[in-house]
Amino acid sequence: MRVYSLALLAVSAAIPAFGQQFSPAENLAPYIPSPQGIVERMLEIGRVKPGDMVYDLGSGDGRVIIMAAQKFGARAVGIEIQPDLCYKTEQKIKALGLEDRVRMVHGSALRADLRDADVVTMYFTTLSNEKLKPALEKMRPGARVVSNQFPIKGWRPSEAVIIKTGNVERTIYLYEIGRTK
Repeated sequence: MRVYSLALLAVSAAIPAFGQQFSPAENLAPYIPSPQGIVERMLEIGRVKPGDMVYDLGSGDGRVIIMAAQKFGARAVGIEIQPDLCYKTEQKIKALGLEDRVRMVHGSALRADLRDADVVTMYFTTLSNEKLKPALEKMRPGARVVSNQFPIKGWRPSEAVIIKTGNVERTIYLYEIGRTK
């Protein structure tokens, strides 16, 4: 009986750790927060409106999902692979009283189910965007994808807006599912 209990304990202790492991290939970019002005423009360009469901892939400190809820009246989900950033963002969401509209998920953007998204925002490299295409292509027609700085190869943007912040120019790409070819 004791051997069985120890084996069960060892297996159950390993399950949570196994469930939270991600391959190095799933870490799509380093954490580089977008300036608040860029975040606001991304949400404007994505035509976020009250009631929309916004997903932010690689959500970092949650600034996109928090602004989507506070300023645009949307519901939002952030997906972040780094557990420390997830935890800090969850605490911020609670402190702001946004738990009913904003949720943070510790997970890989590559595994995200985006079928209920109205808008997806992201700030990854072109190569990482390429890896995300299969998940993005499962979104419903008319849903919007907003990419900060990096295009999605093979897709035609509905809009590409150049924004100057200081001495730096950034391009924000808007794609509409069903109109990307």
